[in-house]
Amino acid sequence: MEDGMIKVTVIDREDERHELVAPTDMNFNMMEVCKSYELPVEGTCGGMALCASCHMYVLTDHELPEPSDDEEDMLDQAFFVEDNSRLGCQIKIHEGLDGLEVKLAPVGE
Repeated sequence: MEDGMIKVTVIDREDERHELVAPTDMNFNMMEVCKSYELPVEGTCGGMALCASCHMYVLTDHELPEPSDDEEDMLDQAFFVEDNSRLGCQIKIHEGLDGLEVKLAPVGE
């Protein structure tokens, strides 16, 4: 993998695996990476942790920062929340996330 790029895997809602390459030097987050590959992640609020449309499950044991109060509040209102639930907009892309694997959460009604 070239410098400044990492590989992440996203499992969509049909259980299809997508191997993605993400830049570490553009201040992207997982929501933006998913959107750039046209995966079904809404990101309605534009990454401000004001909605839960980028809700995903972290499947690997990468060390992530603790969720902010705003992220916790949004997850409290989301459907199908699990212990490994995070908002994709709050997972900032950096070298330490190489190999990260996430699954998109089901959409609530």
